[in-house]
Amino acid sequence: MEGLRRRVEARLREIRVPDPFDLDEFCAEVSSRRGRPLIRQPVPGLSAEAPCGLWIGTERADHVFFDPGTSRLHAEHIVLHELSHILCGHSGSDAALGTLFPDLEPATVRRALARARYTDEQEREAEMMASLIRGRSARPSQTALGRTTDALGLT
Repeated sequence: MEGLRRRVEARLREIRVPDPFDLDEFCAEVSSRRGRPLIRQPVPGLSAEAPCGLWIGTERADHVFFDPGTSRLHAEHIVLHELSHILCGHSGSDAALGTLFPDLEPATVRRALARARYTDEQEREAEMMASLIRGRSARPSQTALGRTTDALGLT
């Protein structure tokens, strides 16, 4: 576990984390690093029966989907977890595809999205990074909370 933490902290030294934390600013940083838009979108149906969040990277943009039926703080953590998969260079996940595309064969969706299942190690790495990102800065101001809540679609 200590090796994982050191690896994640080394990656985080290369990334600007706003202080106080602002999810909009952090997403803009990730988008800038990737050289393409980052689109966050609430998707009802992501829940306990499926992953709470999902990242789909296309040729033109990164799409981060999250469960809107949770608390603002949990939704923020979900987005940070998905952003961490991006920042760690993980290949993606097909775990929620059946929920998002119930009328399509999973193999067809996987081929179309060219995705692979995350390993347990990748999940631990993304979870560690999401927690460390949020822990690196002071609590956001009330103004930043409002912007973040609006951006998450939770107002």
